[in-house]
Amino acid sequence: MKLILSLALAVSLAAPVLAQEAGTTSPSTSGGMSAAQKVKSPEILPDNRVTFRLSAPKATEVQLMGNFPGGRGLAMVKDEAGLWSVTTAALTPELWAYSFMVDGVRTLDPNNYNVSRDGVGFMNTLLVLGDESKVFESQKVPHGTVTATWIASKPMGTPRRAFIYTPPGYEDGKDKYPVLYLLHGSGGDEDAWPTMGIANVIMDNLIATGKTRPMIVVMPNAYWSEIASLDLAGPRTAPPPGVGSGGVGATGGFQKNIDDIVGDLVPYVDKHFRTIPTRENRALAGLSMGAGITINVGFRKLDTFASIGILSSGNFTKSATSPGGTAALDAVNPELLKDPAKTNKELKVLFFSVGTEDPRYAALNQLTDSLKAAKINYVYKTYPGQHEWKVWRHSLADLAPMLFR
Repeated sequence: MKLILSLALAVSLAAPVLAQEAGTTSPSTSGGMSAAQKVKSPEILPDNRVTFRLSAPKATEVQLMGNFPGGRGLAMVKDEAGLWSVTTAALTPELWAYSFMVDGVRTLDPNNYNVSRDGVGFMNTLLVLGDESKVFESQKVPHGTVTATWIASKPMGTPRRAFIYTPPGYEDGKDKYPVLYLLHGSGGDEDAWPTMGIANVIMDNLIATGKTRPMIVVMPNAYWSEIASLDLAGPRTAPPPGVGSGGVGATGGFQKNIDDIVGDLVPYVDKHFRTIPTRENRALAGLSMGAGITINVGFRKLDTFASIGILSSGNFTKSATSPGGTAALDAVNPELLKDPAKTNKELKVLFFSVGTEDPRYAALNQLTDSLKAAKINYVYKTYPGQHEWKVWRHSLADLAPMLFR
């Protein structure tokens, strides 16, 4: 079963989870619900300051909860009509997220139709335009297609869903393409990268400007024991078992991820899409939990993947389940550091990224210093931010142009 999704996915832009509540209908929608008072919010001013407004006459306290500098817990002021407002300092060009806190309860902005979901959380978003954010803006360029595809999974004994991006011109052409397999983090699902990460928008813009080679991007549900996102698969009462439960280096904890990705997903994509089915034309990347899966699958299966992207991984911090640092890599594949020349030949791209305010930042700094001393080739990118989509969108925008060159 396939569902061709409109590129209206690009409208649903996002960042870290800040709120959870349904929006209101607009005057043009039906269903008997009354429209919200017409209020302009958010309003981006010419100098990139932003004014947020919320009509809540009976509220006693309203705060803005934004992921931009100075935006968390920003007090709003109520006028005589019960309209609350606040104007921020100038924001840098970026895709930002926010919600309101009304008398201690988080709520969405009913006047902003840009609402996105990450797992069980919802938030409003706004795009402040500028040169730095053009890659996140849906522009007048050729667009690819995002398809929802159900793929048989032997570990689960049932089909499970993945979103697959094919580049502009795929449907009408005969060319074959390399493939990037892109994994979400804990609490996310297969909808995370197309919606929160706006991966299709980023790829369209990179391809249109010639910065990256046209490629297929496969965005599966990374939980080997979950068939699809919550709206299709029912409520998630607990983290699916088995994903990362054994820690880095524990084969049992990731064997079903290997079976799922290498045994089912890759063969399906090679059979049903026009791929270049060689290791040199496959990359595996993931964020957070997806980075842990990438480490344990990718470094063990270098006969399948020649490029690896590790975004905001916590696997290199020493803990009860991880030895930390380069010891974590040794636990997965002892040959990586033993023979740097061989590793550098096998890995076309080894990419790391993290936010400078992420608790994982120090461990990744130490890891990459150790890899440098061991003469392992890699690329390491850091971005302002925490453990959030703002960092991961920039990571994809930097990683994709390095692949398949």
